[in-house]
Amino acid sequence: MNITVKPQEPKDGVLTAQVTVPAADVDAAIAKTYRDIAHKYQFQGFRRGHVPRPVIDGILGKQAVLAQATNDILNDLEPMVLNELDIVPIGRLEYPEEPDTLSAGIDYMVECHMDVRPSAGLTSYDAPSITMPPDEATDAEIELQINQLLSYQTTYEDAKLERAVEEGDIISVNIDDVGNGGRYAGQNRMISLDGASLPEALRNGLVGMNPGETKDVSWEEGDSTVKLTLTLNSIMKAITPELTDELAKKNFGFETVDELKAAIKEEIEQDKVRSLPGLKEDRLVEAVGKLLDLEEVPENYKNQIFNELANEFLSTLQRQGLTLDTYLGARGVEAKDFLNDLHAQADERARQSLALDALASHLDIAVSDDDVRAEFGKARVDDVDAAIDEWTSGGRIPAIRESIRRTKALSWLVENAEVEIVDEVGERAAAGKKPAKKKSAPKKAAGKKPAKKKDSSKEQPEEPPAE
Repeated sequence: MNITVKPQEPKDGVLTAQVTVPAADVDAAIAKTYRDIAHKYQFQGFRRGHVPRPVIDGILGKQAVLAQATNDILNDLEPMVLNELDIVPIGRLEYPEEPDTLSAGIDYMVECHMDVRPSAGLTSYDAPSITMPPDEATDAEIELQINQLLSYQTTYEDAKLERAVEEGDIISVNIDDVGNGGRYAGQNRMISLDGASLPEALRNGLVGMNPGETKDVSWEEGDSTVKLTLTLNSIMKAITPELTDELAKKNFGFETVDELKAAIKEEIEQDKVRSLPGLKEDRLVEAVGKLLDLEEVPENYKNQIFNELANEFLSTLQRQGLTLDTYLGARGVEAKDFLNDLHAQADERARQSLALDALASHLDIAVSDDDVRAEFGKARVDDVDAAIDEWTSGGRIPAIRESIRRTKALSWLVENAEVEIVDEVGERAAAGKKPAKKKSAPKKAAGKKPAKKKDSSKEQPEEPPAE
C-alpha cells in the first residue's frame, strides 16, 4: 500500500497528519475483506470462499462490509505512518471516533493524531566536563579492597555496654515471628544499624532498646500485618585483625602482604578496563541531561519511561524466580518508596533521552539503511532481511533509528568531553564517607536458607531482611 502522509507542526505535544490511501489500494482492501468473509463464513448454497458480493451484501449488509474494510485498513496504516514520518510516538495513533467509511474507486483520506515528545534544546551544545577515576589502581582503592577482605575476617563480641541501642550500633537480637514475619525471624541475629534498609517500624523498635529488653513491634506490609517479638541480647563490637604476612598467607594464599596488594592492584585495573568506558558514558549522559532546556517533561512521556523501567525490572525478577513482593520484603523496602524511586529514575531517564535527541538534532546526525542493517547484525539475528521486514511491518524501525541517533550523539560526547582524573575513593576516604552502593536488579533469590548453628562471635552483621 502506497500512502501519502502530510504532517502538521506539533501543537501542545500532539502531531496531526493527513493520510491518503490511493483508490487502487482502497479497492484492494475492500476486495480482501469480501474474500475474508467468504472464507470465514458458510453461506448456504455456496462453497466456502466462492460467495458473490451481492449475496454477502444481502446477508451482512454492504455498509457492514465496508466498515470492516475501513477498520482493517486503519489498523494497517499505523506502522506505515510511523515509518513514513520516522517517529516514535507516545502511545498509539488515534483516529476520529467515527471515521469516514471506504468507498470503492475513491482515494481514502483520514486524519490521525499522536502524542509526541517535545522538541527541546540544550543550554549549551559543548561537550560537558566530567570527572573520572584513573585507569590505574590508586592506593586508596587498594586499601578499600583490603579493608573489605579483612571485614570477612572480622569477629564480633559483646561490648559490655549498659546503654540503649543507637543508630550505627551492631547488635545481637532474637527475633520471633508472631505473624507474617518469618523472613525476619532468627536467634542471635547480628544486625548493623548503620543506615541499611530496614522497615521503619523494625528500626524504630530496635533503636532505644536495652540489653535484655523484650519488645513487640508490628507494621503493615502489603495486605498483611507483620508482628515480631524482639529480645536484645547485647550491643556488639567488631574485632578486625591486622593484615600481616602470616594472615595474607593463611587466609588469602599469598606469601606476603605486598604480593596480596599486587594481586588486588591487578584485579582492580582489569575491572577498570571493563567498567570505565560504561561509567564514562553514564556520567556524560547524566551531565547532558542537566543541560536540557525544558522546564517540565510531559507527564505522558515520563509515564511511558516509567512503564518501560517497571517492565524491565519485573522481567528481571521473573527470570530469577522472584515476585516483587518477595524482593521488596527481603530488603525491607516499602512499595511506595520503591515506586517513588522508580518514578524519579523515569523522570531522569526521560530528560536524558530528550537531551540526547536535542544533541543529535543539533549535530544533524543521520542514520542510513546500512546503519540499521548493522544494528541488526550486532544483535546476531539469523536473517537480517527477515528481521528488518518484521520490524518494518510493525512500525518499529523508527525506534531503531532513534536508538542509533542517540548512540552516535553519545559517541560524540565521549570523543569531545573534557575529563578530569580524580582519585574519588581517596577523596571519599579523606572526607570520611563510605563508597556509594550501586543500585541494581536482584542477583539471586532473596529468601534466607536455614542457617547452621554458628559461634555468634564470628558472624557478620546482617541487614535484615538481607539475602
